[in-house]
Amino acid sequence: MYLLHENFIKIAKELSSKTAIKDKATGKDITYGKALIATLILSKKFKNYKDNFLGIMLPTSSGCILTILSALMAGKIPVMINYSTGASNNIKFAQKKCNFKTVITSKALLQKIECPFVEGMVFIEDIVNSISVSERIMAALTSKMPLALLLSKIYKWNLDDTAVILFTSGSENDPKAVQLSHKNICSNIESFIQVFSLSEKDIMLANLPLFHVFGLTVNMWTPLHFGMTIITYSNPLEYKTIVNIIKNDKPTIMVGTPSFLSGYLRASTEGDFKSLKFVISGADKCPDSLREGYLKKHKITIYEGYGTTETSPVISVNTPAFNKPGSIGKPIPNVDVKIENYLTGEICKPNEIGKIVVKGDLVMKGYFDDFEQTSLKIRGGWYDTGDMGYIDEDGFLWYAGRLMRFVKIGGEMISLVKVENTLEKYLPKDVECCIVEIPDAIKGAKIIAVVTKPVDEQKIIKQMSNELPNIALPKKFIVINELPKMGSGKIDLRKTTELVKEILSK
Repeated sequence: MYLLHENFIKIAKELSSKTAIKDKATGKDITYGKALIATLILSKKFKNYKDNFLGIMLPTSSGCILTILSALMAGKIPVMINYSTGASNNIKFAQKKCNFKTVITSKALLQKIECPFVEGMVFIEDIVNSISVSERIMAALTSKMPLALLLSKIYKWNLDDTAVILFTSGSENDPKAVQLSHKNICSNIESFIQVFSLSEKDIMLANLPLFHVFGLTVNMWTPLHFGMTIITYSNPLEYKTIVNIIKNDKPTIMVGTPSFLSGYLRASTEGDFKSLKFVISGADKCPDSLREGYLKKHKITIYEGYGTTETSPVISVNTPAFNKPGSIGKPIPNVDVKIENYLTGEICKPNEIGKIVVKGDLVMKGYFDDFEQTSLKIRGGWYDTGDMGYIDEDGFLWYAGRLMRFVKIGGEMISLVKVENTLEKYLPKDVECCIVEIPDAIKGAKIIAVVTKPVDEQKIIKQMSNELPNIALPKKFIVINELPKMGSGKIDLRKTTELVKEILSK
């Protein structure tokens, strides 16, 4: 294994003239050689900050990638801050949780998201403008040093040291600060690339936020591992722009949430995606209609995977060699997965639903400054994902939903994800849905279907009743034109439930 930033330096010296980052927001291409020079300059600047942590709130761009690399080279732990919702509150939460002050951000970003100034903010534009000619010359000369000598001038981490702090989505509870080490991320990449054939010749479309582990590991660290070219664009919701980037810049790899991938499918025409070798879906369940849409329009197979922030993230994935649509794939190499009965802790039989528990070098160091939560989630090296699922007779993992998304009604455990999957089958293709539960005085809970457009409720309930018991059928349909989303593209379950309660209370 290797230290993440040291591997970048090695690759940058080997491939100095190759384009490392095509930044579509600025229109600038940056070679690996120039990227190395930039990180040497920035790391010197960052060393002047006294805290061990360095907050980073930047959109997916060359600036964000270089800032993360420079922080590690300066001996600082990057703390990635979600700016998609409540940016100023997220900054203050992170500063208090990890006890640091400085946050590298951008004037342009603050203006775009209408975020007020928060004490501790340092603007990347000001840092860049402060760089002198002599600093540039010195960094250029330093970059030409022999690798061993150059690495001796960089802060020396250990593989088990924290490489980044990421915050959980907070879709169900308050965010937790996840500590991922160099070993965690490296092991995940090395396992992932054993089942997907990737090389330096591949081109990665990087449009996921780097404050999310899916974006950080797959969009940034994986391509840097090989020396790929990374095409960055900061807004995954600009569907037509993303489609044009794919059409014109010809990436070979695209990863995304089903919500984003669905947008690209709608905005694309036949032939737009012919450069893509792999399209991988994660972070949320992939609807059959989305898989069918890519296959029909573009002759592309979507490979669905599964992971968590705490596992760096990939746990399992479908691959060209082993693909069972609807499943979340087989566990990747060097990752152990077992299914435990959620009441007894006994190992479940094939096809028997239980808790998904994971072991391997991919499992986080723990939650920062939260021994109680860490000890609840990691026992004997096994990480309890909080998700329910099963392993079939062929070794494929199937997702059944969060344990929190199982609800007891009339003494029976009902999977809200199963209800969602059933509902999706009978909805028009342009309608999104979400199933939530609200308290019920008689039965304990009531199942509510949230849809983005009015539908024929009676017809759909009748169709669903062929697959589900009456107790699992939605008791009411609520129309919300646009479902609340997290920055990752996931549906914000907590906010959706709150909206439903507000509507029903009126």
